[in-house]
Amino acid sequence: MQVTETVSEGLKHEFKISVPASDLDAKAGAKLVDLKDKVRLNGFRPGKVPVNHLKKVYGRSVMAETIDQTIRDTNTQLFSERGFRLATEPKITMPTEQAEVEELLSGKSDLTYTVAIEVVPAIALADFKSFQVEKPVAEVSDTDVDEAIKRIADSNRGYAAKAEGAKAESGDRVTISFKGTINGEAFEGGAGEGIQVAIGSNTFIPGFEEQLTGIGAGETRTLKVAFPKNYMNDKLAGQPAEFETTATLIEAPQDIAIDDEFAKALGLESLDKLKEAARERLVAEFATATRQRVKRALLDKLDEAHRFEAPPSLVDEEFNLMWNSVKAEMDSAGKTFADEDTTEDAAKEEYRKIADRRVRLGLVLSEIGEKNKITVTDDEVGRAVIERARSMPGREKEVWDYYRSNAQALAQLRAPIYEDKVVDFILELANVTEKKVSREDLYKDDEAEKTAA
Repeated sequence: MQVTETVSEGLKHEFKISVPASDLDAKAGAKLVDLKDKVRLNGFRPGKVPVNHLKKVYGRSVMAETIDQTIRDTNTQLFSERGFRLATEPKITMPTEQAEVEELLSGKSDLTYTVAIEVVPAIALADFKSFQVEKPVAEVSDTDVDEAIKRIADSNRGYAAKAEGAKAESGDRVTISFKGTINGEAFEGGAGEGIQVAIGSNTFIPGFEEQLTGIGAGETRTLKVAFPKNYMNDKLAGQPAEFETTATLIEAPQDIAIDDEFAKALGLESLDKLKEAARERLVAEFATATRQRVKRALLDKLDEAHRFEAPPSLVDEEFNLMWNSVKAEMDSAGKTFADEDTTEDAAKEEYRKIADRRVRLGLVLSEIGEKNKITVTDDEVGRAVIERARSMPGREKEVWDYYRSNAQALAQLRAPIYEDKVVDFILELANVTEKKVSREDLYKDDEAEKTAA
């Protein structure tokens, strides 16, 4: 076997490999001998078929299998000897001319092919004991609990009819009947009877609810609106429409007493029990937010400490996934890059930087996991499947069957578990210090969140 490196540019390598025909013939011959005891041919007793006859019958297919196996074995040996970790599948180029293929399959010519690869660079891991990581911690206050209970009360608030002649205000609920038209023509789904609309809830298309302000029971108005460009019905998207609307009932939201009776209506014994439940939920939410902030800070540290060239093909793949998603969202919302105060070229540059960061961090986390024998057990993946199934009541069996029969979906569940275990491993070594912060600071949005891997 002869191996000649023809390209060595950064992480990209290409080799020309030649395997003598005699080696192929010997391997194919061994396969034919093994085949002799397995095939049944008319006129021959089992195991007595001459190898030369087998070669006439199966020679081409056996040689094709031999070539395929030789390429795999040769590539594996080459990559192993040179310590290559492949970033992508190798690209193999074989002879394509019919005459060359015939010569190769008949065993009359050497096997010559090229293999192009892109490798993962060697990654020198940082000393994680030198990492200083700040852990923001916010305590749940009585005010936080009261506000949470108030939000629960608001969502359970009832309505009562307003006095005769009263007009609708923001926050009121209006019961309406309407008929919609576009260019004077009625359209499917454009009519409704006894529909309740809470003014200010933003549940109807933009502009509809606001035009109900000041309407009275029995009054009819023509509301002029335009369907959003990203409306689910393509035939209506972006179309101007008019709705002849009649209000039949105006109701005002009622005050609700936050007391033991309110708690009992929610299935709890008392207001104190409701407060305990609200506090426990907030503690869990704060802990999740803290975890996200710490993880983001750690990923920033890893990014700063591991600067190397990421495999271009992986960066391109990550960028294309992100960019296609961004373009789809913008098209759906009817937005342009000018609306975002940027240009397409500037946005592409920014997202390519993010893609590069994500690829590098993924490789670093993988390297840390491999070197420290961090693994994800089947039980851990199973628990993740159960949690996913529980989040979709009534469809538990469907979810379970989906993951059980879909290896790629299982891998997508396994990946974040693995990442979190690697993050926990690093945090055990790092110097983590707690810092008391307010609830507002804990949930403060920042640009780093968008780039966290």
